[in-house]
Amino acid sequence: MNTELSALIVDDEQLARDLIRLHLRQAKNVEVVGECNNGFEALDLILRKQPDIVFLDIQMPGLTGLEMIERLQADVMPLIVFTTAYDEFAVEAFKINAVDYLMKPIEYERVEEALERAMERKRTADEVQDKSQLLKALRDKDNRRRPFYEDQPTANNGKLAVSDSGTTNLIPYDDIEWIDAAGDYMCVHTKKETYIVRSTMKDLEEKLSAPFFQRIHRSTLVNFNKITKIEKLTKGEALLYTEEGASLKVSRNYRSCLERWQ
Repeated sequence: MNTELSALIVDDEQLARDLIRLHLRQAKNVEVVGECNNGFEALDLILRKQPDIVFLDIQMPGLTGLEMIERLQADVMPLIVFTTAYDEFAVEAFKINAVDYLMKPIEYERVEEALERAMERKRTADEVQDKSQLLKALRDKDNRRRPFYEDQPTANNGKLAVSDSGTTNLIPYDDIEWIDAAGDYMCVHTKKETYIVRSTMKDLEEKLSAPFFQRIHRSTLVNFNKITKIEKLTKGEALLYTEEGASLKVSRNYRSCLERWQ
C-alpha cells in the first residue's frame, strides 16, 4: 500500500480508539503509527512519530485536546481531526483550522470524509499548520467568536440571513468566498470571518440561488466571482484559487461548472 497519511489516535477511551483504528484500517493509504490515552503521552508521540494527521479527543482528564495543542513544541503541526461526544466545541475546533470535527459514536463515512479533506490539504501543500498561526487562532478565538447558529440560514435580497436567538446576521452574497461541509456543520467563509452554521449543503445551495454560486465538490460550494485562477489537473479535476488565497479542488463529477471558461 502506498501510504499517503500517517495517523495518530489520541483518546482516553479504549473503545473509542478501537473504533477509529478499525475505521482507518478500512480506509486506503492510511497507516496508524501510534495511539495513546492521554494528552501528555500524545505530546511525546507527535514529536517522535511526526504523524500527518491526529485524531484527537477534546475532553480528556489531565490535559484536554485543546490544551495539548497549546503545549505542543513541534515547529510543524499535524493536521487535527477533533473527536468528541459533545458539539459545544465545534466553533472552537473550526476556528483553529481543524480538518474536521467528528461526533461520537464515529461512523466510517465521517472518517472517510475527514481523510479526504486531509489528503486534499496535503496535496495542495496546505497540509501543515504553522504553530504560531494555530496557537494565535486558539488564543484569539474568544475575541473572534460567532454564535453557533441552530436556526437554518435563509437568503433574502442578495444576502444570507443567519439567525440566532432573535439576532440576525446578514451576509451579502458578494462577501461569501466559499462554503464547505463537515457533517452537519457548514463553514461559510468570507474575507473577514468564518461563520459556522448547522445546515446541509443542499439547503444552502437552494437558498444561494445566484448563478455565480456553483458546486465544485460534494462538500464545497464556491462563489465564482471570487475566483482568480483555474489550474487544470489530471483526470478531469482542477484547482480554483480565491481572492484570499484559498485553493479549492474541483472534482471530476462537478467539472461541468468550468465549461464556460474552457
